[in-house]
Amino acid sequence: MSTRPRDVLGRRLPEFPWDTLSAARERASQHPEGLIDLSIGTPIDDVAPGIQLALVGAAAYPGYPPTEGIAGLREEIVSWLDRRYGVSGLSPDHVQPVVGTKEAVALTPLMLSIGAGHTVVIPEVAYPTYEVAALTAGAEVVRADSLTKLGPMTPSLIYLNTPANPTGKVLGLEHLKKVVSWAQERGVIVVSDECYIGLGWDDGNPPVSILDPRVNEGNLTGLLALHSLSKSSNLASYRFGFFAGDPALIAELRLARKHLGLMVPHAVQHAALAALRDDEQEALQKLRYAKRRAKLMRALIDAGCTITDSEAGLYLWATRGEPGRDTVAWLAEYGILVAPGEFYGPKGNDYVRVALTGSDEAIDAACARLG
Repeated sequence: MSTRPRDVLGRRLPEFPWDTLSAARERASQHPEGLIDLSIGTPIDDVAPGIQLALVGAAAYPGYPPTEGIAGLREEIVSWLDRRYGVSGLSPDHVQPVVGTKEAVALTPLMLSIGAGHTVVIPEVAYPTYEVAALTAGAEVVRADSLTKLGPMTPSLIYLNTPANPTGKVLGLEHLKKVVSWAQERGVIVVSDECYIGLGWDDGNPPVSILDPRVNEGNLTGLLALHSLSKSSNLASYRFGFFAGDPALIAELRLARKHLGLMVPHAVQHAALAALRDDEQEALQKLRYAKRRAKLMRALIDAGCTITDSEAGLYLWATRGEPGRDTVAWLAEYGILVAPGEFYGPKGNDYVRVALTGSDEAIDAACARLG
């Protein structure tokens, strides 16, 4: 038996951030009117009835689902991207369904043979899974929001997140064009996480996909976009998302997923098909979030917070000009639990992320307590 020490994955990974909120959760739970948990972006509204019916209607199927997607699914994704976000010129070969986009983010470097000796660039304030993805694969991580910060470095992969979690920042058309041009000249893969693209709040700066022809001039080489129905259609429990982009990279991902048995459940694929065809349920959900956002933003500002970015997505990026953990403790006194900005990188240390994913009653109660 070999005595060589193993490179245990758990030794490479940081503590799971939300596990560190136990004390704040306990304090908030002691509020006489109970806990209002705004620390996680998990949907709380019902899935639209038509989507539920599609799930139930396909529940009797006993066989393995196709990794590449059931008949018509990829075609519907292509139509959805064109109709909703102006992404034209795609075919089913440009699309690959995934079992929720968190696992897709986490496994992308591994599946594209990016590991030891490679560098992965992530945003300076970023959803923790980008860093975890690089560490899982054994790659080095660099936080950078501008190409000039990279200097002469040529990374293997760049993660973008627009609209961003946690800040709600939207990367503009010109910024995306510069990143794409720079990356394609150097053979760098760009993965753009666009899971919040349907939740833009600033009409003057709408979210744009990296696959938009205005960004890439019709050249998708090295470009992948990640989309999810979890946020805009309340399908977090269904675990459905998809990659779209460079067909050569899509083929690599599809082959790896076939070997690993990563298949979206058959009934979930049918539910996703129904969701993609129903723009009204997405519009209704966006309206719910818009109302909650307006109330919560006003209450936080009146209570002394400053809101920055927050142009899109499910969160308010707030600060009181103090360490984020202090703001977490302050809000816990009101029975409100939020996430400290340090979860997302050193540049987030003085912020908190406040989720809009509370019921109308919970948001109203939070606002009343702050008032």
